[in-house]
Amino acid sequence: MTAFLTRFEINPARRQARNLLGSPHRLHAAVLAAFPDAHRSPTAAGRVLWRLDQDEHRTVLYLVSPSAPDLTHLVEQAGWPTTHGWDTRDYTPLLDRLRAGARYAFRLTANPARSQRRKPTDTRSQRYAHVTAAQQTQWLLDRVAGHGATICDGFDKEPDLAVRDRRTWRFPRAGNTVTLATAAFEGRLEVTDPAALRAALVSGIGPAKGYGCGLLTLAPAR
Repeated sequence: MTAFLTRFEINPARRQARNLLGSPHRLHAAVLAAFPDAHRSPTAAGRVLWRLDQDEHRTVLYLVSPSAPDLTHLVEQAGWPTTHGWDTRDYTPLLDRLRAGARYAFRLTANPARSQRRKPTDTRSQRYAHVTAAQQTQWLLDRVAGHGATICDGFDKEPDLAVRDRRTWRFPRAGNTVTLATAAFEGRLEVTDPAALRAALVSGIGPAKGYGCGLLTLAPAR
C-alpha cells in the first residue's frame, strides 16, 4: 500500500484563501485540482482525503492520497508564494509499522450522522446529523472497533476522547444550500486490527469525505 501525507499552511489574510475557507465545496475542488484526473477517484489503494485544522495561530490543510499532489495553484492562490510551499512525505512507513497493541494519539474531523427512513414505506434512507457532543462521541465509539482500534481509557476509566470545534457549515452547491455538521475528535487509541486501521487511514471514516471529513491522523502517544 502506497500513500502520501501532505501538509500545507494556508494564509488566511489572502482574499482567495478566505474564499476557499468559506466553502468546503470550493476547497474540495481546489484539492482535487492537485491531482491528474485518473487519480481523483477512490480505488482499492485509497482515496484523496483532506482535513482543515484551524486555531488562532495557524490554518493547516492536511491531505492523504495514493499519489503525491502538486499544490502549486494553492500556494499561488492561498499560501506564501515566495517563502512557503508544501511538505509531502511517504505515508507507507507509518502504515507498515502499525501493530496490534500499539497506542497513538489521534485526530479526526468527521460528519457524525445516522441514516434513517422518514417513513416506514420509504425505500430510501435519509441522513440525519448528530448535533450534541454526547451523540457525536457515541457515534465514534460505536464505529472505531470496525476500523481496527479501540479508544484508550483516560481519567477515571472514561474514554480518552474529546470533541472539539463542533460546527455547522452552510454553503452553496449547484444552486442549493448544503448543511453539514462536523466535529473534531482528539484522544488516544489502541490498534486492534492493523489491516483495518490501515484501510481507515487511507480511505477515511464516515460520510462527507469530499467536504473535508474522514481523515484520521496518528501521532506518537504521550
